[in-house]
Amino acid sequence: MNSIIGEIDLNQLALGVKHPWAELILRGFKTLEIRSQPTNVRGRIYIYSSRRPATEEFARRAVSKFDLKLDELSYGLLVGDVELVDCRPCTPEDTTASCVPEELLIGKYSWVLANPRMFADPLTVRFLPYGVWFYPFRRRGDM
Repeated sequence: MNSIIGEIDLNQLALGVKHPWAELILRGFKTLEIRSQPTNVRGRIYIYSSRRPATEEFARRAVSKFDLKLDELSYGLLVGDVELVDCRPCTPEDTTASCVPEELLIGKYSWVLANPRMFADPLTVRFLPYGVWFYPFRRRGDM
């Protein structure tokens, strides 16, 4: 049981995101998640912090800009949740809200995020990610 969400929602989807992006989403700095495919998913989703951080130069710049300490972040856990409220093609204006350079937005989609909640105590998942979306506490077919 988590102090912020009260009860675990077994049917809530999770999205795997590398740090620093997961941390920036939950701090409200990153309000657009950039992906190569659109999504029809809407509503509250868990944010699962991948086991390894992003290593690209622009990720290192984000760590410095937001004064993050990667070794102090949680990895391989559900670290919070956020509402996925829209999906649309990226525009050059999305650089600030996505925390990535404009050239990475070409041909991609902005998943619009709102109302992030960081968990006081990250949650261990029962099932590890097996694609873009996964259910952390049940198998896909178990309903």
